[in-house]
Amino acid sequence: MELGVNVPNFGPGTSPARLREWARVVEGLGYDLLMVSDHVAITDDVASQYPAPFFEPFTTLSWLAGVTDRIRLGTTVLIAPYRHPLLVARMAANLDQLSGGRLVLGVGVGWARQEFEALGADFHQRGSQTDHVLAELRRAWADDKDYGGGDIPIWVGGRSTAGMRRAVRFGDAWHPLRERVDWLRTAMDQLRAIAAAEDRPAPGFAPRILLRLTPDPLPDDSRVAGEGSLEQVLADLDVLRELGAQSVVLDPFIGDPTETERPEVAWQALATIAAHRRQETM
Repeated sequence: MELGVNVPNFGPGTSPARLREWARVVEGLGYDLLMVSDHVAITDDVASQYPAPFFEPFTTLSWLAGVTDRIRLGTTVLIAPYRHPLLVARMAANLDQLSGGRLVLGVGVGWARQEFEALGADFHQRGSQTDHVLAELRRAWADDKDYGGGDIPIWVGGRSTAGMRRAVRFGDAWHPLRERVDWLRTAMDQLRAIAAAEDRPAPGFAPRILLRLTPDPLPDDSRVAGEGSLEQVLADLDVLRELGAQSVVLDPFIGDPTETERPEVAWQALATIAAHRRQETM
């Protein structure tokens, strides 16, 4: 099971130099995947959680591809309705080619109503628009003489039944974000049932979980996967592996934008997990 990291590409402490530091730390610790998030117009609803500066994901990952060697690069998640599907197809295929085939495209429907309005996108049609984008991506990438990109994995986010169905129809993996382990266990049964009803194979499983290490264990009935004592977090990773996760993305951003000014806390947590991972492989 590969491990990735969701790197904050926003907030008061984020800059080109800081992003380069993040990339070197994450790759240096041996993680397999570096992912960033997506917003375009930092409207009030976005800014309350993910304030400016916000570095656009395709631009950021293209630059980070040049300062890294091995690590895969991805979006968690690109908001599909914000861009024309052929533009997404072109940018993703080019980034994959320029990075040596390292791109993973995580895609979601979005949630920020004010941002949709600022971009002239229809908030109420975001689900159907995401389906359209995903279908058009596959169609464009089939043209090897132009777009290429047919081997880019697509991870589809969304915890709803519609999101799971979208993952079954269009995704290489289902990519739920920050959920509880018991919910994920039940949801995997639901995902397989949806796949059977659609007469399609179940997609892979690639969750993004919180990473918050605490000195003492947290009550299991009130924590999400990836938070709690080191033993609890390692146990969560074991459960996700048992559930069939091929990839797990660790998200060390707890929720306070000022965290971006002191990334050393997150780096230490990531180093702790990486050290235990190395012990397991020795």
